[in-house]
Amino acid sequence: MVIISIGQVHYMHVAKISYICALFNFLQMKQSIAWKSALLVFVILLFDQILKVWVKTNMSIGEDIPLLGNWFHIHFVENPGMAFGWQLGGKWGKLVLSLFRLVAIAAIIWYIRILIREKAPNGFILCVSLILAGAMGNMIDCAFYGLLFSESNFGIVAEFLPEGGGYAPFLFGKVVDMLSFPIIHGTYPGWFPLVGGEEFLFFRPVFNIADSAVTIGVLSIILFYWSYLKNISKS
Repeated sequence: MVIISIGQVHYMHVAKISYICALFNFLQMKQSIAWKSALLVFVILLFDQILKVWVKTNMSIGEDIPLLGNWFHIHFVENPGMAFGWQLGGKWGKLVLSLFRLVAIAAIIWYIRILIREKAPNGFILCVSLILAGAMGNMIDCAFYGLLFSESNFGIVAEFLPEGGGYAPFLFGKVVDMLSFPIIHGTYPGWFPLVGGEEFLFFRPVFNIADSAVTIGVLSIILFYWSYLKNISKS
């Protein structure tokens, strides 16, 4: 007959719980950067899309809402191209750009998996995750906004799921931009070549949260992980 005391049962129970907790903590350590990367992408996409949908369904093209005097405005514009309003011409240019975004997103996801597997610095992985979030944010606009919304125009606010369908087919939607920082207004001196006497504005491009994520990710890599990239290229 095997006799097990209450104390032994309690010890076995505690040991089992401790083992499970240790295993969970180990798995959590192994997966923490993956979860942080996924969470960062999710949060950026969430705020990016909430702001874009609000602007799209509450503002008309060119409408402007000053928030910090003349320093920061919500200024609604749309562009069929890349970050900060850059674009490729025509429908073929738009299609090529959308397909390039899809390929870039797949490549960045693949690269992040390699970085996690090779135990790259967490900060570097998060920087690349910022770039991924930005690419995905603008890809959502290109892929789905043309299907989900009616056309935005001057004095006309777009509708969500209009009866007649959206304004563009899959992959041909326009990117919604709204963040404007017209910090410095001025006039070029008359003696200035080519643009003398003309007005200038800094910062002119209108962008969105996704653009900001890409810019911050790239600049952070250049500033803080350039030496790491050099070491990778050497090895």
